[in-house]
Amino acid sequence: MSTVGAHGQLPVPVLFLFADTGGGHRSAARAVAEALLHENPERFTPVLLDPLSGPGSPRSLRRIVRLYGPVIRHAPWAWGALYRATDSRRIMWLLRRAVLRFTDRPVIDVVARIQPGVIVSCHPLTTEAAISASRRGKRGTPVATVVTDLVSVHAAWPHDHADQVVVASAAARQRCVRRGVDENRCVELGLPVSSVFLSGPMRLSERDRVRVPSGADERPFLVVVAGGGEGSGGITQRVSALIRHFNDLEVVAICGRNHRARRKLAKLAAQSAGRLTVHGPTADMAAWLRRADVVATKAGPGTIAEATCCGTALLITSYLPGQEDGNAELVVTAGAGRYVPRVADLLSEITRLRADPAALEAMRAASARLARPLAATKTAALLAELAATREAQQESHGNLSTAISS
Repeated sequence: MSTVGAHGQLPVPVLFLFADTGGGHRSAARAVAEALLHENPERFTPVLLDPLSGPGSPRSLRRIVRLYGPVIRHAPWAWGALYRATDSRRIMWLLRRAVLRFTDRPVIDVVARIQPGVIVSCHPLTTEAAISASRRGKRGTPVATVVTDLVSVHAAWPHDHADQVVVASAAARQRCVRRGVDENRCVELGLPVSSVFLSGPMRLSERDRVRVPSGADERPFLVVVAGGGEGSGGITQRVSALIRHFNDLEVVAICGRNHRARRKLAKLAAQSAGRLTVHGPTADMAAWLRRADVVATKAGPGTIAEATCCGTALLITSYLPGQEDGNAELVVTAGAGRYVPRVADLLSEITRLRADPAALEAMRAASARLARPLAATKTAALLAELAATREAQQESHGNLSTAISS
């Protein structure tokens, strides 16, 4: 991606920092990078870096990061306790000195090598590394933080020295400002999602055309069951209950990186007469969400943002304590879904919605109203503006230096 631009200049690198704790951080980074290229095809070159578990990160830190998936799948209460115990600037300062400082070196090395126009942090534990790399560089690279949580904002997210902080909701902005972020540097744009989710909701007639099996009188009711990038939230139990309780339901299970759930559900799928389809990480999530009647999912911010852009009704089955506090309430208050924490609640709600198509369509319409489909495009425009301001300052400084020397 080093083609020469329209004015004979090489594209400006933009460095995106993320970590694979869940799927939302990488997804947000990719969505903004995609929008940046789409809006400025010859001006920028996105570069993605995982300083917590990618190349160059310490082995000890990679081991810690790999614990995230098992913990949220098997002991979400433990994750909630850890989240709340570290939710203070003082504790984060101590963690920074003890462990997180090791994320600096990979970022500093890449910044020195590519000289990015902007550094973008899409993870709460990478912003400090971005700031450190910016300070060490000779050009004072601007730093933007893209907060990938919908409502709750951990103390690790806000940073006094970030040039811009992008948040997904008014509630998230209020929390950032209360934690010390200058309100002029904190902007609510929504949570960025890939352009594949932006086709909008399918009308009922469209869903009928793509989903009515040959020879059938009507299309089956389709439930997509998701558990985020880690396949958490009791996905195996819920899918099994749906298949056994209903004999005319179509279920698609998106298991993410939960290989054990995928293996177990694959065995169930072999006995389900084609009513169950099982995936790990999938590039077809947008297509499934647009075709689905409902998505049953934990309250992950990425899945909620993607589902609302597709106008899919949401049944929130669980949430990560601390990190996803408020997400279910956001969905329910908007009328875009219901909170169904027990398996019995899930079965009951699907029974109700199947019997009341008008209620389901109202829920789908409310979901579409909650969507922020331009979040990635607006965030990309903000980054382009930061890069342009930096270039103008450099040019002004260069002209001044030339004038003084002459």
